[in-house]
Amino acid sequence: MRVVRIIVGVIVVAHALGALANRMLLPRERRRMHPYGRLVDVDGRKLHVVALGNGDETIVLLAGSNVPLPSADFGPLMRLLAERFKVVCIEYLGVGHSDTTPAPRTNDSITREIRAALSQAGLSPPYVLMPHSASGIYSEHFATQHPEEVSSIIMLDTTSSAVEDTRVPPLVYQLAKFPQATGASRIVNRFVVPRLLRKERGYTQREIRDYRTFMNRLFNDTVIDQNIRFPDNVREVRQSAFPDGIPVLKLVPECTLQRVGDDYQREHLRRLGPNAAYEVVEGSHFIHHTDPERIVQATIDLTTT
Repeated sequence: MRVVRIIVGVIVVAHALGALANRMLLPRERRRMHPYGRLVDVDGRKLHVVALGNGDETIVLLAGSNVPLPSADFGPLMRLLAERFKVVCIEYLGVGHSDTTPAPRTNDSITREIRAALSQAGLSPPYVLMPHSASGIYSEHFATQHPEEVSSIIMLDTTSSAVEDTRVPPLVYQLAKFPQATGASRIVNRFVVPRLLRKERGYTQREIRDYRTFMNRLFNDTVIDQNIRFPDNVREVRQSAFPDGIPVLKLVPECTLQRVGDDYQREHLRRLGPNAAYEVVEGSHFIHHTDPERIVQATIDLTTT
C-alpha cells in the first residue's frame, strides 16, 4: 500500500505541476498567435474569416467537428482553390481564432453566423458550400433555409442526414478537458499533429505549429455544446425537405465506404434528391490532407457544367 500511495502521489504532483505549467503557457502562446484573415463582428463576438483568390465563384470551406484551427487545416486546399476561385474559410465561434459564445449551438445559430460572417467580410451569394464531415449537416440546413444563396455543395466525406447519429454521453467531452488542463495532451499532440499536417502535403511550418498549439486548447464549453447538440441537429435536418435545384457532389474516401457501407451513402443521396451524386476517392477521412488536387478538379467540373 505504501508503494501504491507513492505512485498515486507522484501522479497527482505531476498533474498538478503540468496544470500549473499549462496555465502559464496558454496566455503566452495566445499572444504570439496571429489570425490568418479578418476578425468580423457577429452578434458582438469576433469570428475569424480567411479569404483568398479573386474568382467569380465563392467557395465556402466549413470544417468538421473538433478541428482546432480550420484556417491552418485547410491551408493547402485554399491555396490551390484560390488559383481559380475566391475561397473563404470560416472558423465557427469557439474554434480557432474566433471567440467563444454561451449561445446554444443549433443549426439556426450556426447558419446565422455563417451568413453574417460572409456578409461582414463583403462576400455576396450565391456560394459553393464545401463542408467537411459534420459540417455537411449545417450546409444542408443552410441550403434548406436559404436555397437562393447556394449554387452547389461539394461535400468532403460528410455525415449523412439520412441516418440517426450516435449520441455520445456529455461526460465524455467534459472528461476530455482533464488531459487538456493538465498539459498531458501536449505530449500526445507533438506526435499526432506532424502525421496530420505535413510539409510534403503543402503545409507551412507556421500552420503546423499553430495547429498543434490550438489542439492543446480544443475543448471549450462552446465546442462541447456543439458536439452534444449534434445528434439533435442531424434529426432536425433529416425532417426537412432538401431543395431540388441544388447540385450536390459528395466525395467519399475508400476507407469510409468500407467502414459504413454503400447503403449509407445511397440513402443520403436519396434524401438529397436527383441532383446529388457521390464519387469514391483515395485517401483518409481528411480528404483535403491527402488529395486536395482531386477536390479542386471536382470543383472545376461541378461549377463549369
